[in-house]
Amino acid sequence: MAEDSHSVLVVTKDSKILSQLSVMLMAPMFELNSSKDFNEARRLCSERIYNIIIVDYSEGEGVDFAIDISSSSSTILLLVPNQHFDQISYRVESFGVLTITSPFDQFYFYNMIKIAIAVQYKVQILSSQTIKLKNKMEEIRLVNRAKLIIMQKKSLSEEDAHHYIEKQAMDRSMKKIDVANEIINTLS
Repeated sequence: MAEDSHSVLVVTKDSKILSQLSVMLMAPMFELNSSKDFNEARRLCSERIYNIIIVDYSEGEGVDFAIDISSSSSTILLLVPNQHFDQISYRVESFGVLTITSPFDQFYFYNMIKIAIAVQYKVQILSSQTIKLKNKMEEIRLVNRAKLIIMQKKSLSEEDAHHYIEKQAMDRSMKKIDVANEIINTLS
């Protein structure tokens, strides 16, 4: 995974910051996109998922933007002037937004990017596990619904209805969820 390309969106009105970041976040390790307008950046975020979003403070406008998009699966880094760092950092940390002082030291920034990448890997793993759990819960829900239908239509016990679904799945080389769906569609 270390050789993957990481999609990055930089949202800043400051061309100097964009220039600095462009030098540090080069292909093939990073796929860099940028926006100088927060409304355009909102549109970009709604169209695509970025691994990392770097947001400039921009007289406080960046703080609101970072909070607005914090529910996405992107790792968000907010560049904050030194004099506002403690106040802003405290305000955004509960939203999962990482803060970096601006102007920033390249070594410090590089380490924050490494942290952002590590966080992104963890988010991807957790998202994958969440999807698997949701699928399993849906399977259980459908199988239980099919068992209930079989219990009512064929006067079977819950255990017998469960065995019936399992046997149908084995005999027909199907998944239990497919058998359950078939039962629901034909018997209900």
